[in-house]
Amino acid sequence: MTIADLQNRAELLLLQAGILPVITVDSLDQARAVTDALLEGGLPAIELTLRTPVAMEALATLKRERPELVVGAGTVLSELQMLQSIDAGADFLVTPGTPPVLADLLADAPIPVVPGAATPTEFLGLMGRGFRVCKLFPASAVGGLQMLKGLAGPLAELKLCPTGGISEDTAGQYLSQPNVLCIGGSWMVPKDWLAKGEWHKVRDSAAAAARIVAQVRAG
Repeated sequence: MTIADLQNRAELLLLQAGILPVITVDSLDQARAVTDALLEGGLPAIELTLRTPVAMEALATLKRERPELVVGAGTVLSELQMLQSIDAGADFLVTPGTPPVLADLLADAPIPVVPGAATPTEFLGLMGRGFRVCKLFPASAVGGLQMLKGLAGPLAELKLCPTGGISEDTAGQYLSQPNVLCIGGSWMVPKDWLAKGEWHKVRDSAAAAARIVAQVRAG
């Protein structure tokens, strides 16, 4: 499958997600519980960060036990993490930033990739390798909505998933931008809710996020 084919798949995955919860888990039970709450709320895809010792095992467990859940491996920083995530069954890969060596490796990955970047120069480097579906990170810190609007003209083929600093209050504004496929956020999975096992709060916040997606797409 070519990178163009895989980028088409990445676009479809992000469009179907609408809002992509970015989650960090400390145990397998926590991974199961938080994703069950998100699914109940109507969010069918996640970005699971590889920031904890249990993350890779959690990825494999979720893909085995929750086949309806679309799982992206996030914070992919190296070739080893890329290969481990693929072996664990990740549906797609996400990076916070993408230096040239990593970009070259990801361009040959057998699954969809959403590489991260923060500047026009970085996006042009990724587009030169065949990527047209990318992550804008950290979105709010690098200009937020104004950055998205600024990129839309000169990089008209670029489709984005802005992540970083987006809240429930601003989600609709980001989703309404014509070059945005999806947004990433962690407001529906704050660490204290996960630590306390307040899964009903996760579910209700996920449901509110799903309503935002539906409202934006209904015009």
